[in-house]
Amino acid sequence: MAQGTVQVTHTGTSRWRRRTGEYASLAAALEAAADGDVLTIAPGTYRENLVVQRAVTLRGPEGAHGPVRIAPADGVPLTVRASAVIQDLHVEGQDAAAPAVLVEEGTPELLDVRVVTRSAAGIEVRGGARPSARRCTVDNPAGVGIAVVDGGGGVFEECEVVAAGQAGVAVRSGGHPRLERCRVHHAAGSGLTVTGEGSALEAVGCEVYEVRGSGVQVTARATAHLTDCDVHRTTADGVTLDTDAVLTLADCRIHDIPENAVDLRSRSVLTLTRTTVRQFGRNGLSVWDPGTRVDANQCEIFDSTGDYPAVWVSDGATAVLDSCRVHDVPDALFVLDRGSRADVVDSDLTQVRNTAVSVSDGATAQLDDCRIRETATGAWFRDHGSGGTLNNCTVDGTRTGVIVTKGADPTIERCVIDSPAEAGVYVSAGGRGSFLGCRVTGSGGYGFHVIDNCRTTLKKCRTERCARGGYEFADGGAEAGPDAGPLVEECTSDESASLRTPPVRETAVEAVSRSTGLLGSIPGQRSTEQEPLVPAAPPAGPARSSQDVLGELDALVGLDSVKREVRALIDMIEVGRRRQEAGLKAASVKRHLVFTGSPGTGKTTVARLYGEILASLGVLENGHLVEVSRVDLVGEHIGSTAIRTQEAFERARGGVLFIDEAYALSPEDAGRDFGKEAIDTLVKLMEDHRDAVVVIVAGYTAEMERFLSVNPGVASRFSRTITFGDYGPEELLRIVEQQAEEHEYRLAPGASEALLKYFTALPKGPAFGNGRTARQTFEAMVERHAGRVAQVADPSTDDLTLLYAEDLPAQP
Repeated sequence: MAQGTVQVTHTGTSRWRRRTGEYASLAAALEAAADGDVLTIAPGTYRENLVVQRAVTLRGPEGAHGPVRIAPADGVPLTVRASAVIQDLHVEGQDAAAPAVLVEEGTPELLDVRVVTRSAAGIEVRGGARPSARRCTVDNPAGVGIAVVDGGGGVFEECEVVAAGQAGVAVRSGGHPRLERCRVHHAAGSGLTVTGEGSALEAVGCEVYEVRGSGVQVTARATAHLTDCDVHRTTADGVTLDTDAVLTLADCRIHDIPENAVDLRSRSVLTLTRTTVRQFGRNGLSVWDPGTRVDANQCEIFDSTGDYPAVWVSDGATAVLDSCRVHDVPDALFVLDRGSRADVVDSDLTQVRNTAVSVSDGATAQLDDCRIRETATGAWFRDHGSGGTLNNCTVDGTRTGVIVTKGADPTIERCVIDSPAEAGVYVSAGGRGSFLGCRVTGSGGYGFHVIDNCRTTLKKCRTERCARGGYEFADGGAEAGPDAGPLVEECTSDESASLRTPPVRETAVEAVSRSTGLLGSIPGQRSTEQEPLVPAAPPAGPARSSQDVLGELDALVGLDSVKREVRALIDMIEVGRRRQEAGLKAASVKRHLVFTGSPGTGKTTVARLYGEILASLGVLENGHLVEVSRVDLVGEHIGSTAIRTQEAFERARGGVLFIDEAYALSPEDAGRDFGKEAIDTLVKLMEDHRDAVVVIVAGYTAEMERFLSVNPGVASRFSRTITFGDYGPEELLRIVEQQAEEHEYRLAPGASEALLKYFTALPKGPAFGNGRTARQTFEAMVERHAGRVAQVADPSTDDLTLLYAEDLPAQP
């Protein structure tokens, strides 16, 4: 029964009274109408199941107040089987087993149709139907928003799915629609889903957001092509491909994704062009299984919110990055498992907190003409069968440029490694590798550091301005065979004219036991690997007394409150030891500590001295320091984290395990993070071996407070928190003065005052490095001094030693 009337206007040349006039029901009006007629519906609610089988126009009156509601009690409210025009209608369904609007045949136009329903689908297109839908909206919290099935197609322009109980748009069984400038949001399933062989979707200028499943899901041999689309704020992955799916993304934006931005597996193929991927909680690109492949050209992947590699390639998959940028991520590219491969061409991997390129478990990586900057480790080839090539790449501003371990055998050709903090190249534990025509400049440690008699090939390489030396080949011991050690040919250094392999195997150069060492920057070291700069055994020579070490502590600039805290703790330990010797009960003193404060405030130095003091008191066997961070403890696979944590603990046995940025083990949005496994393992080890190792956790003050508050099991193991305050201008000046004295320079009159003003004006933001900033300032002054004095023909002693105010660098 209708609550209004329907006027049928015949548009032909003859007028039949039977067809032109008003009708009390839609069914009667449709029965009277013929192709070309216009049915104008008065506002009201029509409890009818309409079937449009002629090419008519069905619309609400222009300028009328109130909607035209098609709202039967059950069944399909509106079925279209002709090339009709449906305009300005509200369709409401209640049948969970049927769609609200069913388009079965023809090329109808749906204009400004609003579907508010609780049906199996809001709009369903099937068979040979090819509708054109414009400015339509679907609100269907019980089922699919728009379904295109059984070979159906059509074009949807400026349409919107405002809610869906399942997928926002579902294409299956050979459906192939095109979406233009559409919006899909608040779906309980995927935003767009395409499944089944022959099914295809094309989307241009569309937006998918606020969905509880994946933003886009393509599976089971289906294909899709998205251009200029946005996918964001999903609950699951941003884009998912599975089982021979094929997807092309061009000029798209995928962002604000809590899981993987793009995940593909099972022989799926993805092509990305000029697409940005940012703010993702797990991997930006996650590529799995043999035959699965991603090709990315001119893309940008950045701003990770989690603690996972930006690009993950495993289980035999392939990834190609051409002219791409990956930056501001924990790790840039991880390639693992035999058969997995990554090819990276003319791309930038920058501002990576841990490792830019990691190759393991037999995988291969090929990098050509790439730039790696501002990362802890440039490239790390981890184990047997892992390899590939770095060709004509630059590695700049890392802690370690290239690491090769455990039988890995890459080829590094014509690469330049500039300003590594600890080593340009580090090879250990049976690592091999061929370095051909490579150059290391400005290393804070060695240029090439090869230990364990690794059979590494160096040919036509050069080192310049390396602080500890251009080349260091450490002996693996008497058990090394005659063919052990690196093969060196035509290599040079600015320290000497050339470097050649001697006829007799070289003897190891003794490492300095006080250094925190190169391996502090290498994640996940195994106990089989040597630590040349952090020995497990006590250093040769007589150990210093506790008073000698405390004297060194007192000589440090500033840190007055820290010194008081350490002295108080040492006094407690010493008195407890004396009480035990006297046969008295000694108060239980927990020796584990929390260090909080900004970088460069001396936390690592104090931790080293603390270990040495405890060794002098007989509390620890050796007192050596092993420094680790999250990347050293947390593995990539289930079970590997516990192994890494146990091995780090074993290396620290008899000494101090110093965990920098410990809060990273417990991120605020941990999800399935393996950091908790590291924490649980560490807590148990601290309990089971309470007298063997002292553990110090360190990091920014606020982050460490959060870390301890959410991990009561960890917090209960520590006796006290020591806060390291930022250095003031006077203390920074004193550090520069100490550096100058140590390196035989002097500050000219007026230089001290200029330095004081410089440090007072220096911004103290998150990038401020405290003592590190002071040392860098001194180094910059020395560099500017050298540029000035080099122009003097016959410099005097004053010329060579005096640093002037004008040698100060510009404020950052």
